[in-house]
Amino acid sequence: MSHNVLVSVFCPDRTGLIADMTGALFDLGANLGDANFAVLGGGAEFTAVCEIPDSLTGDDLAAALERVPDVANGKLSIAPFTLEPLHGETGRITHRVTVSGGDRPGLIARLSEAFVEFDANVVRLSSEKTPDGNYNVRFSVWIPGARAAACLATIANTAENMQLSCHVEGMLNQPA
Repeated sequence: MSHNVLVSVFCPDRTGLIADMTGALFDLGANLGDANFAVLGGGAEFTAVCEIPDSLTGDDLAAALERVPDVANGKLSIAPFTLEPLHGETGRITHRVTVSGGDRPGLIARLSEAFVEFDANVVRLSSEKTPDGNYNVRFSVWIPGARAAACLATIANTAENMQLSCHVEGMLNQPA
């Protein structure tokens, strides 16, 4: 039998970090489900739902990950994952929306509120402030098909009102 755990790591970023962490998990027999990795400033964040054999404990995983260079100098958490390990329809990405331009207070809040208005679910979000003072935010979202056009128009109008550009990649993972 097996059970699910949530593995969370925050440590200094470096080349090969993902390969080293996922290799350590694989060597123990962990099977990765949904996972996320991001560089945040000089750090790196890795989070994954892992299915592990009942013979393994969170302490076993922690010991293996702490042998990975830099992980021991960071924050590591292994916790039971008691939610459904597979996401439903609203966890699938249908559109990617990138908004760019000068940094504006409340930018993410205003755009996020517009998605809520159309029952859209933000599946992933990443943002970056660039050295030249610009700000880029990328939303990977699920938007109900019948509401997509109106939602995307509202997002574009909101961005334009904030003097930002908006780019949409659309209709990913939609039924044919």
